[in-house]
Amino acid sequence: MTALNRARLGASRLAAFAALALPALAHAHGVAGDRFFPATLVIEDPAAADELALPTVSYLEGDGAETSISAEYSKRLTRTLSVSVGGEWTRQKEAGLPAATGFQNLETGAKWQFLTSAAHEAILSAVVDVEWQGTGATGVGAERHTTITPGLMFGKGAGDLPQSLGWARPFAVTGQVGYAIPSRRRDPGEPEDNPRVLSWGLALEYSLPYLQAQVKDLGLPAPFNRMTPLVEASFETPVTGPDRRTTGTINPGLIWAGRKVQIGAEARFPINAASGRGVGGVVQMHFYLDDVFPRSLGKPIW
Repeated sequence: MTALNRARLGASRLAAFAALALPALAHAHGVAGDRFFPATLVIEDPAAADELALPTVSYLEGDGAETSISAEYSKRLTRTLSVSVGGEWTRQKEAGLPAATGFQNLETGAKWQFLTSAAHEAILSAVVDVEWQGTGATGVGAERHTTITPGLMFGKGAGDLPQSLGWARPFAVTGQVGYAIPSRRRDPGEPEDNPRVLSWGLALEYSLPYLQAQVKDLGLPAPFNRMTPLVEASFETPVTGPDRRTTGTINPGLIWAGRKVQIGAEARFPINAASGRGVGGVVQMHFYLDDVFPRSLGKPIW
């Protein structure tokens, strides 16, 4: 076989692999060119989508142990504009005290994906999230005021790197920044003002499906050929008030993404004593409703 024929055979094999591997992600949310951004577990991903995260279960120790179970539903109004609603049930247990349980405040949001670049594997979105006062239990820390958080989100794949850096092209980074504004300066009976908080985070991902389909077919077997190792980092920094310490967690883990559902799991490492103690964890099942119900719930209203 000539070198030219071998090259053609190799190209045809790669194209065949891509044809088999990519349909599982082709209609899923978070696509920019050849890049698929999975839904991250701790920070929000930048794509407007029809999706359901149910459930997300997390655990972390601080002054006591806290376990939470949450769900979030997102619906596209147009191809680039979505709204969401989410709730979280929390159990808090401090040493020597009975456990406190209850729901956190209801959260709603709107996301506008105003830029999608296929050539640069990039997404930019503007968001506004609202946490509604009086919809949760103060015994588990639900705020007594409404909080409005405008922000920006982004996703960027490394697929536009040169072929000589093929090993790095499966990398991608997503991130978010938001500014939480309380609806009132101080809650009744409280001695201190409600702080304004800068929330920010990043996720570094290495897509094995992208490596297989766009760089080199390594022949990875299932389930590894659909996995994305990643590290998420999520932080909050009060910008007003007496306590301005940054708190947050570093979260290494894995996401497996199929055509209609993804499953993810991450460890949670607090960055300081104010953020928690010991190693926690978070697991999530996430449904791509645009593939589960492509002709009804999974398509934009307009």
